Amino acid sequence: MLRITNINYMAPRYRPGRTIVPGTKDRFTNNLPDLSQLLCVPISTHELDEITSNMGTIFSNTLEAVAPIKLKKVREKRTAPWYNSNTHSLKKKTRSLERKWRKTNLEVFRIAWKNSMSSYRQALKAARAEHIHKLIENNQNNPRFLFSTVARLTNNQTPPDLNIPAQFNSNDFMNFFTDKIDNIRNTIANVDSTAYNTLASFIAPKDKLQCFTAIGQEELNKLITASKPTTCLLDPVPTKLLKELLPVAEEPLLNIINSSLSLGHVPKPFKLAVIKPLIKKPQLDPSELANYRPISNLPFMSKILEKVVSAQLCSFLQKNYLYEEFQSGFRPHHSTETALVKITNDLLLASDQGCVSLLVLLDLSAAFDTIDHDILIDRLQNYTGIQGQALRWFRSYLSDRYHLVHLNGESSQLSPVKYGVPQGSVLGPLLFSIYMLPLGNIIRKYGISFHCYADDTQLYISTRPDETSKLSKLTECVKNVKEWMTNNFLLLNSDKTEILLIGPKDSTPNLVDYNLQLDGCTVTSSTVKNLGVILDSNLSFENHISHVTKTAFFHLRNIAKLRNMIPVSDAEKLVHAFMTSRLDYCNALLGGCPASSINKLQVVQNAAARVLTRSRKYDHITPILQSLHWLTIKFRLSYKILLLAYKALNGLAPAYLTSLLPCYNPSR
Repeated sequence: MLRITNINYMAPRYRPGRTIVPGTKDRFTNNLPDLSQLLCVPISTHELDEITSNMGTIFSNTLEAVAPIKLKKVREKRTAPWYNSNTHSLKKKTRSLERKWRKTNLEVFRIAWKNSMSSYRQALKAARAEHIHKLIENNQNNPRFLFSTVARLTNNQTPPDLNIPAQFNSNDFMNFFTDKIDNIRNTIANVDSTAYNTLASFIAPKDKLQCFTAIGQEELNKLITASKPTTCLLDPVPTKLLKELLPVAEEPLLNIINSSLSLGHVPKPFKLAVIKPLIKKPQLDPSELANYRPISNLPFMSKILEKVVSAQLCSFLQKNYLYEEFQSGFRPHHSTETALVKITNDLLLASDQGCVSLLVLLDLSAAFDTIDHDILIDRLQNYTGIQGQALRWFRSYLSDRYHLVHLNGESSQLSPVKYGVPQGSVLGPLLFSIYMLPLGNIIRKYGISFHCYADDTQLYISTRPDETSKLSKLTECVKNVKEWMTNNFLLLNSDKTEILLIGPKDSTPNLVDYNLQLDGCTVTSSTVKNLGVILDSNLSFENHISHVTKTAFFHLRNIAKLRNMIPVSDAEKLVHAFMTSRLDYCNALLGGCPASSINKLQVVQNAAARVLTRSRKYDHITPILQSLHWLTIKFRLSYKILLLAYKALNGLAPAYLTSLLPCYNPSR
């Protein structure tokens, strides 16, 4: 009886892609036309735009000639990435011997099959170890990639699929991001256009930055070589290939950068950005547009130009002491740890004196995206003394910018950038810090202590339990800060603003009711998360240590599953990437914690050492740690504190930490 069944064959899927091999560089160089037209020095902004556009066209056409885009068939059934030609031939040989043995039932074929099977398994294990070794070696500084790789290899429960649902297209995201910023700007009413000039400081002529300095080939080579090989959709050639082509491409690139600095003009091709929607947290619903944030992906050479300007601007600000002293974001020798050391030191000193403290954590909504360009230019001119050609460059940088959303091979319509600085740019964080410069003067008027890290602003004040009237200044300060932010098109998110009451247990109950008097702020009396560290009302850090311990053991269990596949060196890199980094993060804050709390972290380190060295549970841990050259947690804390003290005494730490360690000068 003939049985007929319907078989549905799925049509093969194809994706576009280029095949770039080691020989692509030589073919590209041989096919590259004469670049003399790109070496002429432009005398107008129009000529600079034309040269930049021509360079992109020449490079993209040459790349299309030597490595054209082709449709590649997508394999529906994916093999293991470490499965290579050698393991494939061994598997084929093993199957052949198995069939011969089952057909003839001869002992000689059975023995040959067993030996071949053993060789195949050993080769497969070696290939898998080599593949994992290369992944770890090439991405040892990329914890996000390592986390996803380890989760995939251990078949662990990974976060839900974060692919953007098919119901959304690029125009949906573009319209949502644009409307969101417009709505925030519209909610800010009664804007006083003169408010941002009231605290402008006088800049002496010697402190003015009139123009930027041209760079040489050596400096350009260092910048391009040290940059990450990230590629934007708008790049004419992939960044990795551009680095290999640097000997033939550096002269036109240097000409464009120096011409941009001298003319005070940013080429138009450098002012277009591709927005990548990125979900804010893995556990959020990907079907809600509000759960995505826009990340701008700029052309590679645009970032190089920004790095040149950023280096000279930072040098000027540092030389003339124009930085906000208590702004730790994106500054040399500053970090979240130095900021938290300063804050916790002040709060602990106040607590030792029997005072209670209120810590207010302010939260801004889309701070980088609502910056007003006219106000930012005013800050650059009146607060930092940038004038002339340099100021003209920043005007060009902020004007006539466009962005688009590219999703699933389709691009949205171009949308003008009317406000804000691009997230993902080099200059964005620095310009935001300059934009926020007047805020420090407002807070100082009330005698309130504060600290900033980019858009995270923290206010804190200490007082005796019987002098609570002093805390009314904090209420007035928060109100004035809100007004200033409104005048500067920044929206303070009161729903996410948190308050923590810190002080002795016998004094804090008298101030619980006062927390409710801070206008619009959500009261948090137990714990708050500040720059990645969980703070409690007693500054005991017990909740923070418990959180670190739980997270570290989660990653250690995943590493233990891979331990048999990888050598000690690779396993140690995973331990340092996932665990040691967490144990060491802001560990200078734990210097005064009791031994019972520190021992919880020591248990984590001991477990990691046993997994790494494959030691038994009851083996003495001290020789194991010594063989790995690992300091125990107690001494790691002491080392970090001594390191901060050394930096503070040798000009390698922020001024607010250096002031805490006055040098002793003997009288004789």
